[in-house]
Amino acid sequence: MASLLYALGKFAARKRWWFVSAWLAVMVAVGGSLVAFSGTLSNSFTIPGTPAQGVLDELKEKMPEASGGLGTIVFTTEDGKAFTAEQEDAIAAISEELTDNDAVKSATDPLELQSSLDAAPEMIDDGVAELDAAKHQLEAGQTELDAGKAQLAPAQQQLETAEAQIQQLEAAGQTVMAEQARAQLEPQRAQLEAAQDRLAEAEQQLEDGRAEYESGVAELEAAKLQQQSSEGLRFVSEDASAAFVQVQFEQPMMEVAKADRDQVQQITEAGLVPGLQAEYSKDIVEDISQLFGAAEIIGIAVAAAVLILMLGTLIAAGLPLLMAVIGVGVGVGGTMALSGVVEMSSISPVLALMLGLAVGIDYSLFIVNRHRTQLLSGVPLVESIGRATGTSGNAVLFAGLTVIIALAALAVPGIPFLTVLGLAGAATVAVAVVVALTLTPAMLAIMGKRILSKRAWAKAGMSGPVSEDTDQTTTAGGQFHNDPKRSWGKAVTRHPWLSLVAGVAVLGLMAVPAAELRLGLPDGSSEPADSTAYQAYTQLGENFGEGINGPLIIVADLTEGLEGTAKDEALLELSQELRAMDHVSAAVPTGTSEDGRTAVLQVIPEEGPAAESTEDLVHNLRAEASSLEATTGVGVSLTGQPAMQIDVSDKLADAMPIYLAIVIGLSLILLLLVFRSILVPLLATAGFLLSLGASFGAVVAIYQWGWLSEVFGVHHPGPILSFLPMILIGVLFGLAMDYQMFLVSGMRESFAHGEDARAAVVSGFNHGAKVVTAAAIIMVSVFAGFIFSHLTMVRPIGFALALGVLLDAFVVRMTLIPAAMHLLGKSAWWMPNWLEKILPDVDVEGAKLVPGGPAAAAADGATDTLEEATVR
Repeated sequence: MASLLYALGKFAARKRWWFVSAWLAVMVAVGGSLVAFSGTLSNSFTIPGTPAQGVLDELKEKMPEASGGLGTIVFTTEDGKAFTAEQEDAIAAISEELTDNDAVKSATDPLELQSSLDAAPEMIDDGVAELDAAKHQLEAGQTELDAGKAQLAPAQQQLETAEAQIQQLEAAGQTVMAEQARAQLEPQRAQLEAAQDRLAEAEQQLEDGRAEYESGVAELEAAKLQQQSSEGLRFVSEDASAAFVQVQFEQPMMEVAKADRDQVQQITEAGLVPGLQAEYSKDIVEDISQLFGAAEIIGIAVAAAVLILMLGTLIAAGLPLLMAVIGVGVGVGGTMALSGVVEMSSISPVLALMLGLAVGIDYSLFIVNRHRTQLLSGVPLVESIGRATGTSGNAVLFAGLTVIIALAALAVPGIPFLTVLGLAGAATVAVAVVVALTLTPAMLAIMGKRILSKRAWAKAGMSGPVSEDTDQTTTAGGQFHNDPKRSWGKAVTRHPWLSLVAGVAVLGLMAVPAAELRLGLPDGSSEPADSTAYQAYTQLGENFGEGINGPLIIVADLTEGLEGTAKDEALLELSQELRAMDHVSAAVPTGTSEDGRTAVLQVIPEEGPAAESTEDLVHNLRAEASSLEATTGVGVSLTGQPAMQIDVSDKLADAMPIYLAIVIGLSLILLLLVFRSILVPLLATAGFLLSLGASFGAVVAIYQWGWLSEVFGVHHPGPILSFLPMILIGVLFGLAMDYQMFLVSGMRESFAHGEDARAAVVSGFNHGAKVVTAAAIIMVSVFAGFIFSHLTMVRPIGFALALGVLLDAFVVRMTLIPAAMHLLGKSAWWMPNWLEKILPDVDVEGAKLVPGGPAAAAADGATDTLEEATVR
C-alpha cells in the first residue's frame, strides 16, 4: 500500500494542475446538485416498528381525522394581566382564520373552550333543576289524566247500559222505540267521545313529555360524564393572562411542509393586537437554521492559530484549512443534495461538518508535516511529496478507514435516521481522506519551497529544495532518533506505574456519573433559551403544568354495539382508571371513529415529556394495559410524542452493545494488520474504553445533572440525547485509533529498525508527539466550537467529542499507552508465528520505502505507468 500511495503522491505532484482542475470540477458538480436537489431537514426522530409508531400507523387507518400533527400556539399578555376584550376577539379571529387554512384541520378558540368548561357545572345544575321541574309536571299531568279518566268512567258505564237496553228493544221487535232511544243517546255519546279524545291528546302529550324528559336525562348524564372526564384540563390560565391553541394539521407532523408551518406563524402574527404576544411550539417552528454559527467560527480560528504557530507561515497553515474546507464542501454538499430524496435529520450534515473539518485538517497536516521534515533533510520536492504520501499518507488511509468503519457501522442497528447520519459522516471522512491523498500532494507541488518559511530554510543552511537529480540514497528523509530535549515521553516511562495508576484513576473517577446515564430525545426544553419554542414550552409549563407539553395518546378499542350513554360510561370509567394512575394529571376523551369502535383519549402527565416520571408512566401504562381492559372492557394501546421518544431511546440503547462489538471487532482486526501485535490493539481498545467512560461521565454531570450549567449554557438539564452514545462511540473510537496509529506506528518503526523495545517507545513517541499534539488541539478546538452552537441538540455532542479527544490524546495515547508499552517491553510486539505468517504486511509507516530499495523502485515504476496511461 505504501508503494501505491508513494506513486500516487508523485503522480499528483507532477500532474498537479490536472488534480486541481478535477477537484474544481467535482466542487462545481456538487454545488449544482446542492442547488438543484436539496430538500428540507427535520428535528424529528422516528423508528419504524416501535410500539408507539405501530399504534400511530393503526390510528391513521381507523381514525384519519385524529392522526394529523399537532402544534401549539401560546398567547400571553405583555403586562401579565387578564386578556382584554380586544385581545380575546383577536385570539378568536386568529383561531377561525387558522381553521380556514387548507393545511390546518382545526384550531379551536381556547377562550370559547374554557368558557364551555367553566359554564358546564352551572349548566348541569340548571339542567338538573329543569329536569326536576319537568318531572313534577309529568307527575301532575299523570294525576290530572288519571282523574279525567276516573270522571269519564261513570258516563261510559251509563252509555254502555243504555246501549244494552236499546239492543234488547231491537231484539223484542220494538224497532221504533229503539231508534228513538238511540237518537236521544247520541248527544251523550258525542260528548263522551269528545272528552275521550281530549284525554287521548293529553296522554300523548304526556308520553312526548316523558320521552323528552328521558332524552334530557341522557343528555345531562353525558354532560356530567364530559365534565368529570375534563377535570384537570384548562385552555386558559387561572388568571386569564395565558391561553393556548392546539393547531391540528391535515398531515402528520413529519409531512407538514415548511411553507405551511410558516403560514401558521404569519397568520398569527398578522392577527396580534397591542399587548398580545404569541409563542410557537417546536413542532410549528421546526427551526433548522444555518450549519455554521459564531461559536463554530471561533473554533476554526483557534485551529488556524495552532497551525500558524506550528508551521510558521500563513501559506503553510492555510493549506490544511483549505483541504478541510474543500473536503467538507464536497462531503456536506453531497449530503445536503440528497436531502431532497432521503429523509434527513438536521444533525446529519452538522455531524458531517464537524468531523470533516476536524479530520480534514489533521489528515492534511500529517502529510504536510512529514513533507516539511523531509525537505529540510535534503529530499527533492517531488520525491518528498511521494514519500510523505506513501508514509504519513498510508497512516492517514488506515486511520481514515477506522473512522469510516465506526461511522458506517451506525447502519447496522437498522435505524433509518441513524443510518443516514452515520453514512453522511463516513462519506465526508472518506472525501477528507481522498483530498489528503490527492489534492494535498498537488498543492504541495504548486507551493514548492513556500511550504517552509525563509527562516526555516536559512536555519537548515538551504535556500530551497534540492534538485530532483540529487542522489537519493544519501537522504533518508524520514529517519528519526531519540531527542533528549523532548522529555514528556521520558518522564512517563521513567515512572510508568505512577503514570499508569494516576491516569486510570483520573479517568475512572470521571466515569462515575456515567452509571446514572438517562437517554431521551430533544423537546422544547432543549431549544435555545431565547427561542420561541423554548418560550412556548416554559409558558405552557408555568400556566398549565409541565405535562401539557407532551400529552400521551391512548387509543381505545371499544366493544362492538356499544353506543350512546353506554359508550360514554365506558370511556368515563377508562378515564377514571387512567387518572387514578401515578403521575397522571388528566385523562380526556377527544374523539370517536365513525364506526364507534375506536376512541382517542389524551393523557396529560404531571411532568414534562423528558421527565423520569413520564417515562415510568409510559412503561406502567403498557404494563397495565391488560388490567385496564379487564376492568373496563376497553382495549388500550399507547402512542404520542413522549412514548415515541422513549421507544426510540430504548431501541438505541438496545442496539448499543451490538454496535460497540461490531466497531471494536472490525477495528481490532485492522489494528492487528497495522501493528502486527496482539497486545497493542487490546491496549488501544482498553484506553478507548477509559476515555469513553470519562466522557460519558462528564456529559451526565453537566447536561443531565446541571453541574457548571451556567458555564456551558445548560438552562434545562435533562436526559442525554439518545443517539449521542452511539455517535460518541463511533467517532471517538475512530479518532482515538488515529492518534494510536500515528504515535505507536513510530514506536513500531523504531523497534523494526533494531532499537531496544523500551527505547523505541520514547523515540517513536518523540517522533510523533509534536504533530499529534497539534492535531489533537486542532480537533478539540473544532469540536469545542460546537459546544456553544446555535443548535442546542449539537452542544452535548460537541462537548463529548472535544473532551473525549482531549482525554484520549493526552491522557491515554500520550501517557497511559507509553507507560504500558514501556512496562511490556518487547512483549508488546508479540504475535504467534502462525498468525505472523498469514497476516499481510501493510507497512503502515512505509518503512520499506527506503531510497533505492526495491519498494521505492517499484513505486517509481508505478508512477511511470500512471503517467504513460495518462498520456495515452
